[in-house]
Amino acid sequence: MTSTAEKAADLLRLHTDPELLIVVNVWDVISATVVAGVPETKAIATASHSIAATFGYPDQEVIPRDLMIDMCGRIAAAVDLPVSADLEAGYGDAGETVRRAVGVGVVGANLEDQMRPLPEAVAAVRAAVAAGEGEGVPFVVNARTDAFMTAAGRDPKEVLADAVERGKAFLGEGAACVFVPGQLDEPTVEALVEGIGERRVSVIAAPGSLSTARLAELGVARVSFGPFTQWSTLAHLADLAADVYAGAPLPPGLRPPT
Repeated sequence: MTSTAEKAADLLRLHTDPELLIVVNVWDVISATVVAGVPETKAIATASHSIAATFGYPDQEVIPRDLMIDMCGRIAAAVDLPVSADLEAGYGDAGETVRRAVGVGVVGANLEDQMRPLPEAVAAVRAAVAAGEGEGVPFVVNARTDAFMTAAGRDPKEVLADAVERGKAFLGEGAACVFVPGQLDEPTVEALVEGIGERRVSVIAAPGSLSTARLAELGVARVSFGPFTQWSTLAHLADLAADVYAGAPLPPGLRPPT
């Protein structure tokens, strides 16, 4: 069994290797073990939206922190791969939240800035990094800026400048990567990589996003899929339910998860 510190070091290496790190987001033990069983999987990432939905909560830190961390811990215990958890904005205390996450085997996390004042957002990243160090783990902070998620009505150049400024500030506090979610076109991704650094930018893939091959060519470090993996799974379930209600047999080739 790989130690927590070793898993953290491995996750950090995966962010800095030349190859694009692709993480397929999960939300419970069975989804995590299924994804971990795919040979190409190198790390596991949770999706806060999906875990919250599993328990009947909306996103945005409505789910109790202990419940979120408990599920992340169950996922970490079920796989022998590095697990990066979506810890939203840190539930009011990023350092303590990371400390608890490390305690259940999590070795990295997304941490949202929610476009709070920059000094406050930087302090949260600093606290998260320090908490990992305090636990003897090189915790991998994927510091998220919501610049593009809150960009409606703003000058695109200002939005890009905000994202770059925040990203560089987060890296300066020890973040391993800067997560910039949004529907980003190729020139924007290029500008983010140029401004923040090659192999330092993390993005989310959504329908219509750039291909993973192109993201790799542009120097992106990591791509994840957020709640889209759960939505896809549930859409298949809804379609199956409609089919069997209509009298269709189960599709051939079904197999139990391994």
